[in-house]
Amino acid sequence: MRRTRFAPSPTGFLHRGHLLSALCVAAAAREFGCKIHLRIEDHDLSRTRKEYVESIREDLVRFGFKFDSESVQSERGKVYEKFFDALKARGLVYRCACSRRELAAENPLNEFGEVVYRGKCFFKKPAADLPASFRLRVPNETIAWEDLRLGKFSETPATQCGDFVLKDRLGLWTYQFAVTVDDFDEGMELVVRGEDLLGSTARQILLSKLLGRKEPPKFLHHNLLYASTGKKLSKRERDRSLRAELESGMSVGTLLGAVCHEAGALAKPESLTLERAVECIKPWLFKTAE
Repeated sequence: MRRTRFAPSPTGFLHRGHLLSALCVAAAAREFGCKIHLRIEDHDLSRTRKEYVESIREDLVRFGFKFDSESVQSERGKVYEKFFDALKARGLVYRCACSRRELAAENPLNEFGEVVYRGKCFFKKPAADLPASFRLRVPNETIAWEDLRLGKFSETPATQCGDFVLKDRLGLWTYQFAVTVDDFDEGMELVVRGEDLLGSTARQILLSKLLGRKEPPKFLHHNLLYASTGKKLSKRERDRSLRAELESGMSVGTLLGAVCHEAGALAKPESLTLERAVECIKPWLFKTAE
């Protein structure tokens, strides 16, 4: 494995959960000898803000993170179009005029907490003048894969989520499509990310195969940090952002130690250098796989 990535989305300021994820990426890169790519995942242009893009780079520099390369999704439109057109040429993409309200009314949540779209607009073609998204016609195929930390999984995207959206009705690329194309096109061999994205893995592996990738990347999903309410940390909580904590007087070293402690990688809080924090995270990250 030669390349991995840290891929924050600029829809808010970075918080402790992002810091943990960046440490996990750095630890995994060290374990497997990977170069680290910084990808700004601004595919959702309706929520992206320039100040958030700038703050990501600034905050990562303050903590001492360095990257071997960088890309920005909003600058990769031609790449997405190329892969999208290839799927269309094979008859794997179709227009869907269903609204979210219709989807919720007609498709109750399944055991995964998702709406399964079973191809209504594939069989009943919507009028050309209706606003529409574009969905992937998902084959009924079971995907078996092994997480480097959590072990073996077997999932069938056709029953997990059904035909999922590649481009929404505003013309914006979806997360599932953009990151799968990026990981293929940019040669990512290792994907390190939080457990909240575990459910996306099978559909991304399936999509990567349809795009022409012979071998999908390896995946490693790490634990998340949670707020005192029990919910995972959110970008909406501006006062809990890394920059807000630094501006309030907390040092970089104290924050690194706090995150390692909260994750369970450090017995008690203490000030850490970035080097020491990565070394603390590495055995914690891989202990489940032993």
